[in-house]
This record gives sequence, C-alpha cells and structure tokens, in this order.
Amino acid sequence: MQLKGNCIIGQSGGPTVAINASLSGVLQGILENKYYDQVYGMVNGIEGLLQGKFLNLTELFKTQEDLDKLTHTPAMYLGSCRFKLPTCEHSEDLYEDLFTFFESHNIRTFFYIGGNDSMDTVLKLSDYAKANGKTINVIGIPKTVDNDLPLTDHTPGFGSAAKYVATSLLEIAHDTYIYNVPSITIVEIMGRNAGWLTASAVLARTEYSPAPDLIYLPEVPFNMEQFIEDVKAIKAKRRNVIVAVSEGIRDCEGQYISASSGAVDAFGHKQLCGAGKTLENILKAELGCKVRSIELNVLQRSASHIASKTDLEEAVSIGKAAAKLGNAGETAKMLCYKRVSDAPYAIEIFAYDIAAIANQEKKVPLDWITTRGNDLTEKAITYLRPLIEGEVHLTYANGIPSYCNIAHLHRAH
Repeated sequence: MQLKGNCIIGQSGGPTVAINASLSGVLQGILENKYYDQVYGMVNGIEGLLQGKFLNLTELFKTQEDLDKLTHTPAMYLGSCRFKLPTCEHSEDLYEDLFTFFESHNIRTFFYIGGNDSMDTVLKLSDYAKANGKTINVIGIPKTVDNDLPLTDHTPGFGSAAKYVATSLLEIAHDTYIYNVPSITIVEIMGRNAGWLTASAVLARTEYSPAPDLIYLPEVPFNMEQFIEDVKAIKAKRRNVIVAVSEGIRDCEGQYISASSGAVDAFGHKQLCGAGKTLENILKAELGCKVRSIELNVLQRSASHIASKTDLEEAVSIGKAAAKLGNAGETAKMLCYKRVSDAPYAIEIFAYDIAAIANQEKKVPLDWITTRGNDLTEKAITYLRPLIEGEVHLTYANGIPSYCNIAHLHRAH
C-alpha cells in the first residue's frame, strides 16, 4: 500500500444514470481499504475547482446506506462543467494554480469521471505532472450515454440509457397501434457522430411489434430518396410505421439532415435542431398522411426509474477498480471493460493508457448495420442485449424516488 494522503474526484460532461454509481464505487473502494485519509469532491468539475468549489466527501458519505443511495441517484452529485482545459503552453498559470491546490491539500490522486472531453483533461493533467516532476497521479473513469469511448467494450451509463430508449420505443408502439389511422412516427435519438443510442432502439422489438421498423445511424450516409422508399415499402404492409433516427444523420456529402442553428458549444460542436422535424415535414408533403416526430433529447440521461441493474453494478465495480489503481500509484490510465463472454455475459476490468483514448471516438461497426443502411444485424443485438438486463428497485418518498440531496448544486453563489 502507498503512503496515505488525500484524493480528489470530479465529474464532467453530460449526466448519466450510472455516473454516481462510479463515484460511489470509488468511495466504497477507498473506505473499505483505507486508501486515503480524506476524499474531496470538485463541485462542477475542473472549472468549479478553479473557482475554489469543493466538498469533503469523507464527511458526507460515512455509511453503506449513504453510498447505496448515491449509487441510485441519477445525474451528477458533484455537478458538471463543459470546460475544455487549455494546453499548458497557453495557460501555464492555470496549471500552476491547480497543482498548488493539490499540494496544499496533500492530494495524491486525481480521479475524473467523464467522456471524451473529460479524458482529454486527464491526459493534459497527467502530461503536466510528468513533465514537471509532480507526484500526483491522474486516473480516468469512463462515462457517457453515447458509448463512444474507444478501447472499452461499453461505457457506464450507456446500458441504462439504452434500456430507456428501448422501453420508450416499445411504449410509443403501444400508443401508436391503438388508432385505426395510417401514421408515421419518427423518433429522434441523441447521437451526433456515433449511433449507439439509436441502435439500442432495436431492443424494443417483440413477437407482436416490429417497431422500430427502420433505424438510421450517422455511421452511414443518409439518402433522402431511399428513406422515402423505405417508409413507403413498410407503409404498404402495415398501417403504422415507426422510425428511429440519430440526431446526427448526414447525407453523402457529410451535411447534417437537420438544420444547424449556427451556434456551437464550448467544444466547437455544431448545435443541431431537429432531424426528426425535418423528416416529418418532408414525409407530410410526400405521403399526405399523419406524420409526427418525437425527440427523446436528454430524457434517457437521468432516468433512474428504468436503470439497468447490470449497468449500475458494473459502474460501482469500475469505481472500486479505479480506487485500487490510484492507490497503487498508476497514472495516465483509464479503466475499461473487456467482454469475455456474450452467453453467459461476463466482463473484466482493465486499465489502458489515456493517450490512446483521449480525443478518439468509437462508432457502431459497419458490419452491424444492414447493407441498405436502415436496420441493425444480429451482431448488434447480441452486443446490446446484456447491457440492459436487470431491474433496479428504488426507495420512494411521497410517491417519487428518494435521491441524494443536491442543494449544493443550485444554491446562489
């Protein structure tokens, strides 16, 4: 065991059902093994820490009951940020301020839970520490509903979001089939460059419902004329057509099907507005029947009432593995899942160099998408199915789920 000191944990990017489960796992690993004296939590990620905002998690989570409640609380207990850490060459003072804080609080390990951009922060901090002889080690813990981090079989948070998407598509089918009226329903699902969430809609299909009838991902070019033909072909066989589309579908020239608002986020990503609505308007003019579009948007990100038990249990395990790795003095690593079996489903957890992960993106394999580009193959279903398995039983108060108190996130500063 390493010499004791303190550690600090942050969360960044978009929320998920499982990110607090990973935080809980880190805390459980530390408390069970007494790896560190104190555990601090950044409020609003690296950006909040630069503003001097942090909590003492050791004082807030003392019992297994506290940690179990954290495991089942959605979104981010510590809050998030959309802050892109600049390079040291352009902001050396910022790095000096951060590492002065770490040293003054005897921080030995920095844990950061997040997605693609968060892993870029892990890379930059670990590079700075190495270049400047700092003894602080930096560990990344994956998180994203988009499931687009490389090297890991899947990411914590994706399984629960996929379960929400599949359940919603099934419920939309039940809602749609009751009317003896021809209709087309287009469901737009998050996924700018990678179609993992939209692909999970395939799991909604049952022996009595083929919905979604068509699925379109951003991994293959979207052809409008072919899309209209696909819808007409289904409509000729069935009264109701239900289509799942990724928000980021593009034509053969790489142009988004949805209109761009012209705005960009903090990372330079274009803000999209409405692939589903765009297709709705086109089909109304083309087919002259009832057409509606539904945008799931962020709804699946914090839907703990339909969480995957597999997802939460794995998220706790990867958090515990991160605590062990940090205590061992490892740095510049991200924890990953390795699938060792589909049936029975089983995974192992391993660590990999952050330099091979940060700023990279994993997409749905092309051989998991049908030749016509409008559906998924059996390989995709085999991969996706185990990730949504198992139901979570929440504690309720006054008829709604009882989650951790996050008043510290919305008080006026």
